[in-house]
Amino acid sequence: MDTINSVAGTSAPSVAKQLFNKVPEVTIYFWLIKVLCTTVGETFSDFLDGKFNLGTANLAYIFGGLLLIVLFFQFKKKKYVPGIYWLAVVLVSVVGTLITDNLTDNLGISLVTTTVVFSIVLAAVFAIWYSMEKTLSIESINTFGREAFYWLAILFTFALGTASGDLIAEKFALGYLISAAIIFGAILLISAGHFWMKMSKVLAFWLIYILTRPLGASLGDLLSQAKTDGGLGLGPTMTSAIFLLAILALVTYLAITKKDVTPQEKVLAEQN
Repeated sequence: MDTINSVAGTSAPSVAKQLFNKVPEVTIYFWLIKVLCTTVGETFSDFLDGKFNLGTANLAYIFGGLLLIVLFFQFKKKKYVPGIYWLAVVLVSVVGTLITDNLTDNLGISLVTTTVVFSIVLAAVFAIWYSMEKTLSIESINTFGREAFYWLAILFTFALGTASGDLIAEKFALGYLISAAIIFGAILLISAGHFWMKMSKVLAFWLIYILTRPLGASLGDLLSQAKTDGGLGLGPTMTSAIFLLAILALVTYLAITKKDVTPQEKVLAEQN
């Protein structure tokens, strides 16, 4: 019996050590950086398209290649590494924006169609993810399959957020500030639904994740667009630089403090 207990006592910690969450804990820092990344996806895409005139299709290929390289290193890591993870999110934001812009601007596909298609594709990703993993929890992204589904879902949330955000802006022409306020209000309602009305944590997370894309885009446009167009006139270069520096500062802080690392006991609980 002592031998069995001894073996169990040595094997349990070794198993626990392997069960690291590959993505950050959802905290206020998570949402701050997510909105900043989303804004960069909007303004940096505009900056690159205007500066180098490569076209959205070519930019999508270039940044898609960079994203694959960063994701290669992300998947190789055994646990969450803030710098690699958030660099991947920035690149996903840019690529998701470019995909939608290419479909609408170059291929002439309407925003209604892209919104519907990306909604269906995202729902299919979640359905297949759940059928194979029996969970959509983001607190136990600790296998290759779960991480693959996680990043696929994130890509389509950015594409869907871009399409739906542009559709709302084009259809109602409310202006950047009012659009941002309405989207932020919707996020607060979903948050209230989760905390006070028992809405599923997973559902609330992904709904807010989608909505932060048009929120960040509205903020980016508000800062970068010319004053004659309803913006503050900072331009895409200045706006992108400010937000990239803010992302760097927050990610550095998190890398030092480890405030967004999911506790192992929570990962184990979700795993079981």
